[in-house]
Amino acid sequence: MERKQFELGDIVQMKKPHPCGSNEMEIIRMGMDIRIKCVGCKHSVLVPRAKFEKNMKKVLRSVNDASEPASTTE
Repeated sequence: MERKQFELGDIVQMKKPHPCGSNEMEIIRMGMDIRIKCVGCKHSVLVPRAKFEKNMKKVLRSVNDASEPASTTE
């Protein structure tokens, strides 16, 4: 099975929604444990990496996508 790719600052979708109703979380700390912050209510949770990888569905918005410079042609 392929390992899921995610980075600091990514917005990810979780399998189960947060009690506030949002299932979008922002990764704000990475290590052996991963701290994620709910996009809806701003509540943060510290989750072990193995549990996070199991419960993460997909990356919705990646930091790399936003940081790429837009090419401008004049």
